[in-house]
Amino acid sequence: MPNGEYLRYVALGDSQTEGIGDGDDTVGLRGFADRLAEHLAALNPGLRYANLAVRGRVAAQVRAEQLGPALAMRPDLATVVAGVNDLLRPRFDAAEVAGHLEEMFAALTAAGAHVVTLTFPDVGKIAPLARPVRSRVIDLNTRIRAAAARHGVTVAEAGRHAVATDPRLWTADRLHASPLGHERIAAALAQALHLSGSDDAWTLPLPPQAVPSGRQAAGAELRWAASFLGPWLGRRLRGRSSGDGRTAKRPQLLPLSATPDPPVDAGRPTA
Repeated sequence: MPNGEYLRYVALGDSQTEGIGDGDDTVGLRGFADRLAEHLAALNPGLRYANLAVRGRVAAQVRAEQLGPALAMRPDLATVVAGVNDLLRPRFDAAEVAGHLEEMFAALTAAGAHVVTLTFPDVGKIAPLARPVRSRVIDLNTRIRAAAARHGVTVAEAGRHAVATDPRLWTADRLHASPLGHERIAAALAQALHLSGSDDAWTLPLPPQAVPSGRQAAGAELRWAASFLGPWLGRRLRGRSSGDGRTAKRPQLLPLSATPDPPVDAGRPTA
């Protein structure tokens, strides 16, 4: 739609779309989807916005749990961003993950929504211990582009810009975008949608910073593995997810100024 004149925006996805890393569960999460909604509402104050994302969800869960409710809202704009949680699992199948994404692309576009999605950056440059999954990212991005092309889905190419792997765009866990990272993702989506006021400034590198020594870098990797990777693997082995017992933070289409009820948390682990 010209000038971002969207009336109903629905966001589907996992923790990135929920906004992990941009705020917290006490003060509230913002995230790239909220930031994009703010941009849209500035262009069209009549916008209503729902965010169905729940942390920890893999692509199959996003499709099974969120697609139906999203279609019922008859969105004219939808963001679909999922697959990172799949990338990190031992039995990753790029074709299967891309298939779930394509089902969502197909259903939403057939219902009249303009769908926009993202490609993912090289996680091996964000967390060196994750280098073994680099080929998975490349494969999934290729499949996302192909599926998007088949259904007229807009792709914001975050994965093709070096700034996307700058550590300052990521939180200490290296899995979730920082506030600056969420800001850049929202800007990438806005540019892909050709919204008024958007440009390619999000692709520009940040000012140079000191490069850590080899010993400092190795120490940082060990601390990251102990603080974040280890607990993450432990949850996987126990069959748990950070999203267990949680519901979407904004499950209904509401004006951006309206405050939804807080998401349900059944008290299971959220770290």
